[in-house]
Amino acid sequence: MRIMGIDVGEKRIGIALSDPLKIVAGGHSVLERSSLSKDLEHIKQLCSINEVELIVIGLPRNMNGSIGPKAIEIQEFAQALQEYTGVGIAFVDERLSTVAAERVLLQADMSRSKRKKVIDKLAAVNILQNYLDGARQ
Repeated sequence: MRIMGIDVGEKRIGIALSDPLKIVAGGHSVLERSSLSKDLEHIKQLCSINEVELIVIGLPRNMNGSIGPKAIEIQEFAQALQEYTGVGIAFVDERLSTVAAERVLLQADMSRSKRKKVIDKLAAVNILQNYLDGARQ
């Protein structure tokens, strides 16, 4: 069994998966968003294929820790995802996860067009790895 991490954006969803021992997060893919039903079905299929037992979703809290409109949208998406897939959901504070991913890609001197293709996946890896590290402690 594995754990899936996702970074839900307006245009794309970054997807990461843990190894079977739930120690290391690895990038899986980036889903170009289309409709809620298609997005949910795609994630459900990935959960089935990869034997996912839990989905960890980045929750974009405000810098003061409060929950704003974007976080409420993510919570609503998570509820629909849980109902559709039957897989449990956990949230991880994702403040600055995309910023951290962007910094890594800039240090790697990756072009802007290439960064757009992988930043969501890398943000999902950060979210999932934070969860895995916290679960081990």
